[in-house]
Formats: sequence, C-alpha cells, structure tokens
Amino acid sequence: MSKMHFLTDGLVKNNPTFVLVLGMCPTLATTTSAMNGLEMGLATMFVLILSNIVISLISPIVPDKVHIPVYIVVIATFVTLLELLMKAYVPDVYATLGLFIPLIVVNCIVLGRAEAFANKNGIGASALDGIGVGLGFTLSLTVIGLVRELLGSGSAFGFKLIPGDGILAFVLAPGAFLVIGYLMVLFNKYLKK
Repeated sequence: MSKMHFLTDGLVKNNPTFVLVLGMCPTLATTTSAMNGLEMGLATMFVLILSNIVISLISPIVPDKVHIPVYIVVIATFVTLLELLMKAYVPDVYATLGLFIPLIVVNCIVLGRAEAFANKNGIGASALDGIGVGLGFTLSLTVIGLVRELLGSGSAFGFKLIPGDGILAFVLAPGAFLVIGYLMVLFNKYLKK
C-alpha cells in the first residue's frame, strides 16, 4: 500500500463528514461561514495529527484495559495546547470557536482514528492518516460553510458576492441539515461512479 493512499483515503473514500458521518456536532454548529468551517477543520486537524503520532508511539506500552482513557488524555493535552495557542495568537478565532474547541476532545473522528488506525500503525503512517482525515474534515466543513454562507448571506469568506440579504434559514440549524444532506447525496453519488 502506497503512502499516498493514507492521504487520499481520508479525503474521499473515508471522508469523515460525507461518508462516515462523524463529527456532526462541530459540523452543524461551526459551519455558518466558510471561514468558520476552515478554522474549525484546521483546529481539529492539528489535534488529529499530533495525537495520532503520540498514540502510535505509546500504544505498544499502554495496556489494553486502559488504552481509551490514555488516548483521551493525550487528545485532551493537545486540545488544551491548541486552546492556549489560539487564545494567545488568534484571539478573534478563539472568540468565534472557543465553545467548540474543548469538544474536539470527544470528537469521534479524533478518538476513532486513534483507536482504529494510530494504535496499530507506525508514526509515519499515523501522521499521514491524520493529515488525510484532517484535510477531508477541513474541506468538508469549508464547503458546507461556503454553501451556507452563499445561500444565507450572499457572501463567500466574508466578501459579498450576491446582492440582497439571502435566505436566513441557511445560516440557522435547519439550513445546516439541508446543506449537509444534499452535499452527502452529491458526494456519495460521485463516489459510486
């Protein structure tokens, strides 16, 4: 199996949002704009890559009875580091996403990749898997946010493209469900070709 497979698998075949339907809480909550989706995806990718690397290193010495709590502590450590870095260097982003950053600890994408992949593979493969799944999640959130922002306010990444107010429902929760549903259908139809 080539190393490129680890990168592309998370983007398409095992896309966490459109195929595996994981991490729906941050997906629904933070994708009111393309920028919010991008920022949340990058934050999750940061934690995913680093936790995959550390878990692949420590998994041989962690007893089976306690591996889940140990993995959660590792993930929580990186989430705390991310939170501190965001507060210090990008306080505006932290102000927007702050409530959802601690939820990365219990995001099933991060814990799922630790359990299903990182504890069974080496450092390089685990890092590539983290990058691939992280990119898949980031792109998914960005696309969902972009569609919601375009339809809801007529803008993209904060730049007004369509005159008028847009459809308020797409900025609210019902719009998130509609956009995600239709994008899942399109994504999975594309996969079956």
